[in-house]
Amino acid sequence: MSGILEGLKVIDMGHFVAVPSTGAVFADWGAEVIKIEPIDGEAQRGFLDLRLKLSENAVNWRFEVHNRNKKSMALNLKTDGGREILYKLVERSDVFMTNYELEAIKKLKVDYSSLRGINPGIIYALLTGYGTAGPDREERGFDFAAAWARPGIQHLISEPGSAPPQQRGGMMDRTVGMHMAAGILAALLHREKTGQGQEVIFSLYHSGVWTLAADLQVALGGQPINQNDRTKAINPLWNAYRTKDDRWLQMAMLQADLNWPDFCRALDRPDLENDPRFDSLETRAENAEALIQILDALFASKDMAAWERRLKDNHCIYGRIATAEEVIHDPQAEANEFFTEMEHPQVGKVKYVNTPVKFLQNPASLKTPSPELGQHTEEILLEMGYSWDEILKLKEQKAIID
Repeated sequence: MSGILEGLKVIDMGHFVAVPSTGAVFADWGAEVIKIEPIDGEAQRGFLDLRLKLSENAVNWRFEVHNRNKKSMALNLKTDGGREILYKLVERSDVFMTNYELEAIKKLKVDYSSLRGINPGIIYALLTGYGTAGPDREERGFDFAAAWARPGIQHLISEPGSAPPQQRGGMMDRTVGMHMAAGILAALLHREKTGQGQEVIFSLYHSGVWTLAADLQVALGGQPINQNDRTKAINPLWNAYRTKDDRWLQMAMLQADLNWPDFCRALDRPDLENDPRFDSLETRAENAEALIQILDALFASKDMAAWERRLKDNHCIYGRIATAEEVIHDPQAEANEFFTEMEHPQVGKVKYVNTPVKFLQNPASLKTPSPELGQHTEEILLEMGYSWDEILKLKEQKAIID
């Protein structure tokens, strides 16, 4: 069965995570995605976890997850021959996306004006750190800086007086990648209706701001926004608690008055239900610190598994704070096909994380692991009509990988 984006041709001239993750989404959904790399390789190819470097047959899994199902061409865009190849690819493509620095884009002549002249219908997607205007438009910004720290996320989820928490590698990049996928698909729909191409601009900073939109909208409305402080959570039923075996459970009962009787039964503390200090949302907020101290002591009396049974039996909304190992072996994740097994040339069969959109009639699929550097350069050039003699000349000119 064909992928839902079969026939779509995408040029992915991205590096590190955000743009490559968008390319992985499109490739999983059936598009032909050609990854354009410099002849010495995209930067993240060389970023291997030190612990993995020390092991035999190490695989760069962070590169792997964002580049599966793609084809790789290694081009020297500083040469006329390399740039000519890219331009010919643009002629036959629907989407071009990049997160190169603005200055590099101009020098390489791969800006929107240049590519629109070759293909007026191209959807040109540009990702920057901080936007294309303003004093910081030229600043470089990985997602840790531009999408995590600068938008206020890192500050607001910090506990007062504690070190600000780090995000996990590429976490916000993948969030931005899904924003990019949505914007590009909207532009393609517009082209389908009008025949017009589109330049679509994204930034790590703006995506971070949108991710925090509810808090920032409150701030725009003139109300203060405070950091997280679990010891003073205004709704103690929306808070995390440590269990006897040093695990944590996240309570997630936003409609606290509705859930309060069930929660008291789960705690085996019916006396709390009608305690005048805690019998309404308002009184629990007024006495939050006292209630949280009671709940801390209660949760510390039993292991996580015991609490999960009690919470589930009493219809409480919660989530265990799981480890990575628990997630990849979670029967709920398995039942809903969060992972797909595929053959990898170095390690044999291995599971990959699926993209989080499930098309039932045209399901996404994983067919190939990430390509080797320039693995498909000659194949694509032959498809484009280049002869072997021309390919050899391009190698001599160092326009393509030898």
